[in-house]
Amino acid sequence: MLGSLAAIWISLMLVILLCMCFAISSLISSFTDQDKASVEEHSILQVDLSGEIVEQLSVPTFSDVVNGVKAPTVLGNIIDALAAAKTDDKIDGVVISCKGSAAGIATREAIREAIADFKSSGKWVIAYGDSYAQADYYIASVADEVFINPVGELTLNGLASGIPFFKGLLDKLGVEVQVVKVGTFKSAVEPFILNNMSEANRLQTQVYLDGIWGEMVKAIAESRKLTPEKVNLYADSLMTFVDTQKLVDLKLVDGLKYENEYTDYLKDKTEKKHDDDLNIVSVSQYLKGAKVPNTKENDNKIAIYYACGDITEDGKEGIASSRVVPDILELADDDDIEAMVLRVNSGGGSAFASEQIWHSIEVFKSKGKKVYVSMGDYAASGGYYISCNADKIYAQPTTLTGSIGIFGMIPCFNGLVSDKLGVNVDFVTTNTYGAQPNSFYPMSAPVRAKMQDMVNRGYELFTSRCADGRHMPQDSIKAIAEGRVWDGISAKRIGLVDELGSLNQAVKALAAEMGYKKYEVVNYPESKTNFWEIFSEFSTQMKASALKEELGEFYPAYEQVKRIAHDDPIQARMDFQVIY
Repeated sequence: MLGSLAAIWISLMLVILLCMCFAISSLISSFTDQDKASVEEHSILQVDLSGEIVEQLSVPTFSDVVNGVKAPTVLGNIIDALAAAKTDDKIDGVVISCKGSAAGIATREAIREAIADFKSSGKWVIAYGDSYAQADYYIASVADEVFINPVGELTLNGLASGIPFFKGLLDKLGVEVQVVKVGTFKSAVEPFILNNMSEANRLQTQVYLDGIWGEMVKAIAESRKLTPEKVNLYADSLMTFVDTQKLVDLKLVDGLKYENEYTDYLKDKTEKKHDDDLNIVSVSQYLKGAKVPNTKENDNKIAIYYACGDITEDGKEGIASSRVVPDILELADDDDIEAMVLRVNSGGGSAFASEQIWHSIEVFKSKGKKVYVSMGDYAASGGYYISCNADKIYAQPTTLTGSIGIFGMIPCFNGLVSDKLGVNVDFVTTNTYGAQPNSFYPMSAPVRAKMQDMVNRGYELFTSRCADGRHMPQDSIKAIAEGRVWDGISAKRIGLVDELGSLNQAVKALAAEMGYKKYEVVNYPESKTNFWEIFSEFSTQMKASALKEELGEFYPAYEQVKRIAHDDPIQARMDFQVIY
């Protein structure tokens, strides 16, 4: 009897477990995939500007899956869908739905260019939003017609860049961040040792913000048939608070429509009588049945390797050299791959890891293979380090790059541990510096001097790598280095970048150099979003969620200090800035 009961209970537990796995797997499938939509005559492709727009899908968090949070949109999918729809007779036009998206300016610029290319086919593009955030309006302004809800609003007020400074908090906690660096403009250390921007950082930020905003104003003015002066005048006039009819009068939008009126307008455009007949196809749905150019199997293959996020030595996220280096070396030995575009979207990270990735690219090139770099929103500091030896570098005009500099940070918790908590740490050593450096006591003068020497050597190596890669004297590189950040246009002018253009333009240029008339694009590394990878991260994600809830507004500071404590002490990293 006991054996039978045990069998029943075990069977029930297994059934429950299998049902849970099936349910969660179904949720994950719905999170990462969508059903194919039928593309009938007079269909409309929808570019949905809501949620996050990313380079590649990463493993979603378990809580996002369970709560039904919208999966991020992949930039390349938007570009591919627009390219395919351009020559698809079943697609009448494109609608841009503006609902508040999260993406960098260069990412938005790439989408805007792809929509402009679609328009060259003679097909129409219409944008609609209940309200327009400035960055979404930058994309929407390229449309033939821009409509807004009669009681909506449009934000157009220029760019700003904000940096959180943690020194006051660290002082209260009794934590001192000990810094050594090279580069007047190398400002990534400032949030931990200052309360405000240095004058050098303020200068470089103002320069590149002005450059990026100038590109945005120029594009908006051209599309809306205005002058840049008028757009700037509007930006200084608190557009957010004006009546929507005023937006029509100023030619920022073409008309006011409630959503049902907008739907009726689309029905007229596509010769449909009923709402149910209107066939609006999302990017992901469309790509499942669309014929995307240059993706058929072909003997000529171009690899696109996505290097996005922080550069580290190890880890599951970002650009970990322990994963990236073997991948690139494997591509170097792959006889089917003769050319690669390295897609870089990174503000940098570990100097050691950056050097390892740089070397793997050298190995790839030593096989007689070509490497181009396509820069996304950022390719700065370590992000530039892994780019500098490419045969050709492409960047968007609004890309932030450069930041050629090195720094080291070692936190000292003596004030917290000893003074506030009353804990003393004592050491017994066999040699003079056996216990240095450590996080319990400040660095001694000899140790700080040695660390500065190491940072100086790192800077010499970094600038020599850039000089060799860019075929420039090292002194010329140092003149534009010093940790200074440049926008894409300035970077091209001073020789850090070869061409201004998108990822697709870089791929096409590389194919032309290789003599490929037809070719297949192969993406690396493979995006993985299976059930077990998501489920395996559950405990880690729950811990992070609990910490966020407990620490509240102090959580970012906790993350920053934790990163300093665990990262490689020597960093080639651009400072974190929020541009909005």
